[in-house]
Amino acid sequence: MRRAALGGGKRLRAFLTIETAGLFGASPDGADRVAAAFECLHAYSLAHDDLPCMDDDDLRRGLPTLHVEWDEATAVLAGDALQALAFELLTSPATHRSGAVRAALALKLAEASGFGGMVGGQALDIAAETAPAPLTLAGIERLQAKKTGALIAASVEAGAILGRARAAERRALREYALELGAAFQIADDILDATGDAATAGKRLGKDADAGKATFVGALGIEGARTRAARLAEDAAGRLAAFGDAATPLRLAARFAISRQR
Repeated sequence: MRRAALGGGKRLRAFLTIETAGLFGASPDGADRVAAAFECLHAYSLAHDDLPCMDDDDLRRGLPTLHVEWDEATAVLAGDALQALAFELLTSPATHRSGAVRAALALKLAEASGFGGMVGGQALDIAAETAPAPLTLAGIERLQAKKTGALIAASVEAGAILGRARAAERRALREYALELGAAFQIADDILDATGDAATAGKRLGKDADAGKATFVGALGIEGARTRAARLAEDAAGRLAAFGDAATPLRLAARFAISRQR
């Protein structure tokens, strides 16, 4: 569990939760716990995604994947335990004194990580590998909005829930997060096609080898770069109402498309 959650990584979801919660003066201790919950959920998804029955990867963040370092049963159980820990963190009174806030946080994470979000997106991704016809661009957008975008959006919304943001503020932040998530995924597709495996800390080129539906496949490298840049700028523009306090979130949108891993 420690290897999966603490063995490197960008901590993007945790960062987004903490920065969003800070916009509304939420307790830093509570924000840290919510951020940790999202990282645990994300780490579980990667541990399972790496398994031979899924993507069959042997390297994650420059280290052997859990099933390679230990075995498949250990990787499954570590992922299961991280998922449970995520909800334990969110529903503990130490996270927020209000039971309603804790329940809202748990509901948001459940919606983003289950069939309507990440797991549903993974199922679509697997199905696309053997579909009789390649996914359209709209189909790829739907797949990635579930697989990657939902959890990123929820991490931003969780900060807003923790800070008891108003409805209009939550809508603006959700739009920001959805566009950020799309830009992030396009950048991932570009890195898989053009990046350096040593820098990325994982095997690259596997999407094309597996016949996965990607933005690069649909748009080409330059088309994908143009789309990612536009999405990042649109995302940053959603934060106008928050002024300079949202500068770190704006920079996160630009980081999403400029990173090398």
